[in-house]
Amino acid sequence: MEEDEPAVEYKSLFEDPAFLCEDSSLFSDYSTPIARFQDDITWLRPQEICPSPTLFPDNTDDGHAKQGLLGDCWFLCACTILLKNQHLMKKVVPPAQPQWGERGYRGSFLFRLWQHGRWTEVTVDDRLPCLGGKLCFSRCQSPTAFWVALLEKAYAKLQGSYEHLWAGQVSEALVDLTGGLAERWSLGDGGTEEDQGRGSSDSDWVRRRRLDLDLLHAVREGFYSGLCASELWHALSVMEWVDVRTVEGVGVRLIRIRNPWGRRCWEGAWRESGEGWNSLDPTCTLNLLGRAQEAEFWVDETEFLLQFDDVTVWYPINEEGHLQSIYSGELLTHSHQTGDRWVKGHSAGGCRNNSSYGSNPQFWLQVFERGEVLVSLLQHRRYSRNTGRHYTQSPEEGSSTTQHQHYQAIALHMWKVENKRLNLSGTLNSPPCASTHCHAYEREVVLHTHLDPGFHLLIPSTFLQGGEGSFLLRVFSSSPTSLSAVKTPGPSLPLVTEGEWETIYLRGAWVTGSSAGGSRNFLSHWQNPRFPVTMGDNLAGSTGVNVRVTLHQNCPDTDLQAIGFHLYKAPEGQGKAESTVPREEEPVASCIPHCYTQAVSLACCLPPGAYVIVPSTYHPDSPGQFTLTVARKIHRRVVKSQESLGRAIQEVSHISVMRS
Repeated sequence: MEEDEPAVEYKSLFEDPAFLCEDSSLFSDYSTPIARFQDDITWLRPQEICPSPTLFPDNTDDGHAKQGLLGDCWFLCACTILLKNQHLMKKVVPPAQPQWGERGYRGSFLFRLWQHGRWTEVTVDDRLPCLGGKLCFSRCQSPTAFWVALLEKAYAKLQGSYEHLWAGQVSEALVDLTGGLAERWSLGDGGTEEDQGRGSSDSDWVRRRRLDLDLLHAVREGFYSGLCASELWHALSVMEWVDVRTVEGVGVRLIRIRNPWGRRCWEGAWRESGEGWNSLDPTCTLNLLGRAQEAEFWVDETEFLLQFDDVTVWYPINEEGHLQSIYSGELLTHSHQTGDRWVKGHSAGGCRNNSSYGSNPQFWLQVFERGEVLVSLLQHRRYSRNTGRHYTQSPEEGSSTTQHQHYQAIALHMWKVENKRLNLSGTLNSPPCASTHCHAYEREVVLHTHLDPGFHLLIPSTFLQGGEGSFLLRVFSSSPTSLSAVKTPGPSLPLVTEGEWETIYLRGAWVTGSSAGGSRNFLSHWQNPRFPVTMGDNLAGSTGVNVRVTLHQNCPDTDLQAIGFHLYKAPEGQGKAESTVPREEEPVASCIPHCYTQAVSLACCLPPGAYVIVPSTYHPDSPGQFTLTVARKIHRRVVKSQESLGRAIQEVSHISVMRS
């Protein structure tokens, strides 16, 4: 008889060096109520919390999320979609991972989360925040199941801390957990009769109208939505809706809702002992009450529309990965995505009120057969370093709401054109054939329409001119399409043509497992290639050297990575061929956020000295080849004598770039 494998000692279990069991992983600025528990929170592994932990319970209903002290009900509502769609659960939580008591268990778990257009692997150890020996944040209904708590930790790691999960949008979590699309609609007044007659292609009207569940009948089986109730500042999940008739023959639509608090807290007519059930046949009543699990309750449609403020509707995804339209039920079997960014002074033209609108990034959408089309514009949050090693969101100046702090107001407009050779000014002065109409402070806006074959010009924009940021453009369609960037002449290199410039070209590569370290969000960042750069004295008498650095990735548009770079001051006394930079060093200049584009560039003025340039992809282990271009303007002093001429020649500065 084979002996059991010896128990793994705790000291040999994995401890995540990138997300330590300390305050920096819990808090960002100590601004939320969980800060009061700072001195009381301990970190325990599941086998220290209960005798027989498991990732998932035997009964699926016991695997639903139950909210703890952390205000992340928006994230937990999105977790519900994984339980309802096991093919998505397996995407996020890869199966066959060694669990507690099994051979191969080492105290770590792998998750996949969708970020910036691709699936990102996040590994965490299984030490979880506890109070009094019990989980203090989210958990499963079953006290022995831990998939929710561990997924919450992986999401917190990706965001920078648990506190960064306090307050958010259900739509964002749904996209991050599925890679799909979600739209947020108002449950308020449907507007005026004039508004209601504008047509379904007007997505501004779609967001303001009252939700009509009849329109979603085609996706009823795969339907999921999240709700927001402003009086509670709380998010809940819609599980299903049914149409029944009273004993008098009157039609009633009932909606089953789940509360992530883990308990029923509704006092309406259709609560468990409410008077509404008396109007139904007893058999129907028993059937519907039997469907409501712990933490679930029923409301009728009238109560639903009165008590909740908005609803987030998710586009179902089948096992082949295709989205299903919530408007028609049709599968959107064709998809494309590409990225770019708005750059101040170059491609951040603002809204259509500005004469610079035409400088915004532009894209060709070619439709080969008439069909249904969804175009999504998703902006990336802008990040800044705090005093710790984790990233925090950088709020916009003068913002007054959470949404405004995190995002710019964005919109998307589309024009039908005859071909790619067009009069841009004339086209932009004509009405667009489709648009999101209003600039919205949302992470993602969605344009829905039906298009005939031909070329269409897409222009994403921020409301404010000069608003910088990077974005992802996605297209989902029922018929074949293609998406590509409009090739516009870029700024000359260098930007200022007067005078003499010195340019150096270097080639490098990100290699999986050795030199593809990813962005500064990851500890592996310092594995990226490093290029030492020496800036000599500036003879023009100024205190800086005019420099332009460009990073160009050598690949087709279909294989673009999100790229960027940082420029660091080299330590004193370091030689020209050395490229060592202390890991705690902050960059003196950066070309971020990382952007899905062929080339990114940065123009700046640097004091004379030694520097190190570190180019990177956003995600670690993303292989690729690149060219780095460094251009510096040379200023020469006008001299009036042979003696001063000799001195000037000796002082002519140079730039030297060497591969580490």
